[in-house]
Amino acid sequence: MIKRAREIVRNARDRVDRALFPEATGAEDQWQRVVMNEAIAAHLASLDPPGKTAAEISGGSHAERGWREFTSLNYPEFDVCAPVEIEERFDVVICEQVLEHVPDPFGAARNLRELTVPGGHVIVSTPFLIKVHELPLFGMYDYWRFTPRGLRTLLESGGLVVDAVHTWGNRRCVTGNLQRWSSYRPWHSLRDDPELAVQVWAYARNPD
Repeated sequence: MIKRAREIVRNARDRVDRALFPEATGAEDQWQRVVMNEAIAAHLASLDPPGKTAAEISGGSHAERGWREFTSLNYPEFDVCAPVEIEERFDVVICEQVLEHVPDPFGAARNLRELTVPGGHVIVSTPFLIKVHELPLFGMYDYWRFTPRGLRTLLESGGLVVDAVHTWGNRRCVTGNLQRWSSYRPWHSLRDDPELAVQVWAYARNPD
């Protein structure tokens, strides 16, 4: 009887949890990315996309921003840790939600610089207070988490000049992403608590 009562309570809690934190249909509507996505979109717009070539190591979510030329270098098909074999160099290199999945983030940071032209821009984002997430069938494992200071140190170790590091997160968002990737809803707070960073992102440059 006690076991049955516990099961009823557990199921009720799960239903409430799903109502409060419905599952996102994709990366675009994830609560944890709302503020970061808006900030990165504004930063990319400020770089004059029609006059720039761009490469995205995280797929193609920024392909439609009107770049002069856009290249998708999707990890892990493109191994950002291995020596760079392609000849192209880009004005802007975007690496979102990738560095936590690479076995050698320091090598990856060096390659982000290698992929950019002198003075080129690098945009990096990575989660911090997020559950372990892996896709072994696609060769995606979860290795690292970076604080704001840690991400700055990592990029500087690769020879990049870091212009800014930003964070966003709060206690409710941390809780809301424990069971699933929670979709953003009007009742979800976008208030920022710097000590509870869910996402960390940085803007850097190749100083050569």
